[in-house]
Amino acid sequence: MRSAMKRCFSAGSWALVALALAATPLRAQTGTLADAPAKRIAGASFAEQPGWTTRKPEELFAIERVIDGDTLHIRRNGELQKLRLLSVDTEEKFSTNTGDTSKPSTVFGEECAQWAMAFFKPSPERPDADRIGLVFPTGVEERDVYGRVLCYAILPDGRNFNLLLVELGKSPYFNKYGNSQLCHDAFVAAQKRAQEQRIGIWDPATNKPKSDGAPAAERPYARLMPWWDARAAAVEEYRKLRKERPEQIAGAESPLELARVLASSAKGAQVEVFGSIDRLFDEDDGSLTVLMRSGAKNDALRVRIAAAERAKFAALELDKRDEEGRQNYLWVRGKVVRGERGYELQCSDPAAFRTAGPEVAPAAAKPATK
Repeated sequence: MRSAMKRCFSAGSWALVALALAATPLRAQTGTLADAPAKRIAGASFAEQPGWTTRKPEELFAIERVIDGDTLHIRRNGELQKLRLLSVDTEEKFSTNTGDTSKPSTVFGEECAQWAMAFFKPSPERPDADRIGLVFPTGVEERDVYGRVLCYAILPDGRNFNLLLVELGKSPYFNKYGNSQLCHDAFVAAQKRAQEQRIGIWDPATNKPKSDGAPAAERPYARLMPWWDARAAAVEEYRKLRKERPEQIAGAESPLELARVLASSAKGAQVEVFGSIDRLFDEDDGSLTVLMRSGAKNDALRVRIAAAERAKFAALELDKRDEEGRQNYLWVRGKVVRGERGYELQCSDPAAFRTAGPEVAPAAAKPATK
């Protein structure tokens, strides 16, 4: 996402931060754990996770590399696979420079990465610490636009590692891409407990410089979380409508759903596609192509707006729909066809677009916790 404000610290500045602050092919699979009997895991430090049903995973995979608190590489099905842990987003470590004030590199991000590396290191007490099981919230494996496997990491004792990160205050409940379809209430409750205990990112002292004038960075959760909630509300509407009208509703990031509504369009039906804008292209003939976000390059949806119609769409500000702090999700209505470079939808009426979910009202922002 493009941020309205962008800045970054130089490498030298981050060195000062460290010195001043730190001593310091897709296939369906099952695994929702929905039918697992609840139980406590004897001898585990955080085995009782309210709202989460614990069960030892049937299959464990070796962790090859810990990138940071929420990104792991594992050996699975004979290949190295990158995981993106759902519902969490730990702060960035020093070596990650996004240039975005909403995701700055922080001391706590570095500490969290180091903590994760130690957490997944085998010991006499936890000889299988470097192995995890995977759970997919819908029972079907999915990947993000970067090819990372979207999942929940389940520890050998049955604990949900994603939920553990929120319990320990190492991550907020990250619902920017939708509420958890596996244990939403458990994440909400875990975050509330962490906030009440003022631990991790919810401790006012976290990321504060220990000496006057030392460079520091903090993630603006009070500003970001209302935005995430607004986006999550849009995703919830999409999930609801998709369930009610699967032949007419599709997500732009799902080639399977686009293929399904393609059949409906072929019969003359109007369909609605939900998604966010990846980028805009000015074509040689003066027309505008709105490329919807998708990880499937050859199956992405392109909304075509003819040159003669473009002026009518100016009020939609499609070029600003990727900005932080506003509702990025949209619905577009029309007939989907198969084109040379994926799916296409011809659009001549601005009313075919509508904002999905609520906008973020400044007055509705959550009070700062830090």
